[in-house]
Amino acid sequence: MGGIAGISQNRMNYGYNKIGAKNDNKLSNKISSGKRINSAADDAAGLAIAKKLEKQARALNMASENTKMGIGALNVGDGAMSGIMDYLQDIRDVSIRAMNGTYSDSDRQAMQQEINGYLDGIQQMAKGTQFNTHTLLDGNMATMDIATNPDGTGMKIQMADSTLAGLGIAGYSVTGDFDISAIDNAISKVSEARSNMGASTNALEHMLSYNNSAAEHQTASQSRIEDLDMAGAVSEQKKNKILQDYRMMLQKRQMQQGNMVVKMFS
Repeated sequence: MGGIAGISQNRMNYGYNKIGAKNDNKLSNKISSGKRINSAADDAAGLAIAKKLEKQARALNMASENTKMGIGALNVGDGAMSGIMDYLQDIRDVSIRAMNGTYSDSDRQAMQQEINGYLDGIQQMAKGTQFNTHTLLDGNMATMDIATNPDGTGMKIQMADSTLAGLGIAGYSVTGDFDISAIDNAISKVSEARSNMGASTNALEHMLSYNNSAAEHQTASQSRIEDLDMAGAVSEQKKNKILQDYRMMLQKRQMQQGNMVVKMFS
């Protein structure tokens, strides 16, 4: 009877130890990875929710990158527009000088040479200002789509045509009768365009702040589901080790007692 009981007890211990070892291995894997969920078997529903949160966070992060690119393009465009405004102001100054009756035609020809240099500068800026190979101010990019949202939608940004033709000052000359209002209108166009670009930049910066905050919260929620409570897991592992050692001690004591009984009846 004792032998049969001992065999049964050993089988129970073997089964218990096998389950315990399996649980210990799972806990060790979690501690080494730092994750509470390493496979669907750990928590199928939790894994599905965590992956959905991860998808949303990654989409928000990508939208933030798109928004940064949009802000960068607007900053480049505004810097060029600032230079164009400086050229226009210089042209206006020379035009006012040319309106003075004390200057001769040859003087105005010299002034026109100076103005032509400024006009060339405006045209070069309008034709040459690029961001990631896109020319921004020559009228070819009237609307720039920025995917600021995680679903790929976003804002439409208007880019001004800042060429001489777009500003209405192509062929501007002070050598004959001229109307300085053409330059004033061009200055107004550039000022309005810069104001719109500034408003768009502010809107993009607000969107960037929102996307970053939303992505942070999504990632934090994912972390709360997936990540392991390391302190609790280590404590659990130590507890399991103590229990395992205690079971081993009891098994050893049982074996010793069984051997003593056998010796008594042998």
